[in-house]
Amino acid sequence: MATVDQCRQALREVAARLQGEPGVSAKLTLDRAVVCHITDLDHSFHGRLRGGQLIDLTDGDDPAAQIRLSVSSDDLQAMVEGRLNFAVAWATGRASVKASFGDLLKLRKLM
Repeated sequence: MATVDQCRQALREVAARLQGEPGVSAKLTLDRAVVCHITDLDHSFHGRLRGGQLIDLTDGDDPAAQIRLSVSSDDLQAMVEGRLNFAVAWATGRASVKASFGDLLKLRKLM
């Protein structure tokens, strides 16, 4: 089981990758509050997905978030390290995403 600090670092790495990825802002034109709940640690992180960037990442829940990801700490690390494909994790129930249908369609462009 990964720690809260390791999960925080993994999410920061995702944010850094999005920032360094050319053309992401053109692919992902969302402005949404996002929560990532780490199921085995019962800990959440929230931030904002805006213009293809994940910004303002901090600890805690945001009850008004429009996009909610739930995943275990180990699976989060595996996805960030490239050992687990998000689509496989989602299809097998290891990760879940709650968002509007339109947002899901836009998010799939990141995969």
